[in-house]
Amino acid sequence: MAITKNTILNHQEIQHKIRRIAYQIYESNVYEDEIILAGIEANGYILAKKLKSNLEKISELKPILCKVTIDKKNPLTEIKTSLSKEEYSHKSIVLIDDVLNSGSTLIYGVKHFLDVPLKQFKTAVLVNRNHKKYPVKADFKGISLSTSLNEHVEIILSGKQFEAYLK
Repeated sequence: MAITKNTILNHQEIQHKIRRIAYQIYESNVYEDEIILAGIEANGYILAKKLKSNLEKISELKPILCKVTIDKKNPLTEIKTSLSKEEYSHKSIVLIDDVLNSGSTLIYGVKHFLDVPLKQFKTAVLVNRNHKKYPVKADFKGISLSTSLNEHVEIILSGKQFEAYLK
């Protein structure tokens, strides 16, 4: 039995979704001077870099990148960030990942940042699936999908052509 690949978003659509999410982040942080874009390694961090680039084009907001390293198979292990707690304390943070599936990666990422006082905390994903095991939501999302548990969303953000597909 062959595995079929159904394109959800093509390159142009992904670029459009990223630009739209950047505007939403800006609107939510219009009175801030800077914002922390915390991208979950690997695709979440790539998405954070693309959002940073878009934010710099559309606003005076100073986006600061933070790489978040989470063991997605064992999220209870130590979570590492490229910024110290002092660097994101009392700031507005957006935690970014490519796909919100069960919610475990995002909720453990949220938990990590709650050790310090924050001005505001939001989440952003490119694809929001409706199979959450945890009470976490995406504040900013490119697209929401109702999929079966057997289906898998794959996102390619490297190279010249971006693509999101269901397999």
